Amino acid sequence: MWRLTGSRPDIVITPEIETSWIKKVLKDPTCRRFAICIAGSDEYIGNVQLTNITKQDAEFHIFIGEKKYWGRGIGYKATIELSRITRKHLSLKQIYLYVKPENTAAVKIYEKAGFRFVGEEKMILEL
Repeated sequence: MWRLTGSRPDIVITPEIETSWIKKVLKDPTCRRFAICIAGSDEYIGNVQLTNITKQDAEFHIFIGEKKYWGRGIGYKATIELSRITRKHLSLKQIYLYVKPENTAAVKIYEKAGFRFVGEEKMILEL
């Protein structure tokens, strides 16, 4: 997974570190973060978020950490839902993301959701 995401923690992430980090980022006005949970339960499997929000655009991120949920369309549904929320509640012109082209599963999701490549690793979705 880390090979395809482009970032990897350089320390072991403890519950205390994670709790401190989430408390800090949830206060950041340039970010909107949402948990991805399985319908009908409170099982957390990942997150979807916008960071670096400006008046024009924001950077999109998604992470599904539970492998048993990969390939089930959850990433696509979360991507569509966050783009819908963005259109409704933020007056942005686009959202963008960075993806390694060899991450073919992610690229397929993003293209299906309307993103297009504008560089080697950058994709945008016009809103």
